[in-house]
Amino acid sequence: MRWTTNPLHFVLGILLINCFNPLMSLNNLTPTQLRQAADLKEQIEELQSKLSHLQGDGAAAEAAPAVRNGRRGKRKISAAGRARIRAAQIARWAKVKGTHASAEKAPAKRRGPRKMSAAARAKIAAAARARWARFHAAQGAK
Repeated sequence: MRWTTNPLHFVLGILLINCFNPLMSLNNLTPTQLRQAADLKEQIEELQSKLSHLQGDGAAAEAAPAVRNGRRGKRKISAAGRARIRAAQIARWAKVKGTHASAEKAPAKRRGPRKMSAAARAKIAAAARARWARFHAAQGAK
């Protein structure tokens, strides 16, 4: 068993031992003892927060959004932030396409169905006939 110096583990261990001790149930504690237990818990939480600040986790804990019922609240982005993201994306696409970045959208060209040339259709048909010829030749050889 690994020993720990975490005071919370110590208190939890005491509470766990006392859970199975019929003489030391929470129902048998006096209000003074309950208050002392609550004070101990508060002190432990305060010490843990100080320890996390010393270890460098304090900034991350303060920056983290509040968690309600195990779920993070919905994040909202400002209109200015959305505009910056949109402008950056338009600039990226312009760079890829090699055009000038502009906020206005160009009217989309409506393309009809793709048409295959007669030569391409003939080439595909010839390849299909050749495949079938090989297949029938292999069937006849069996």
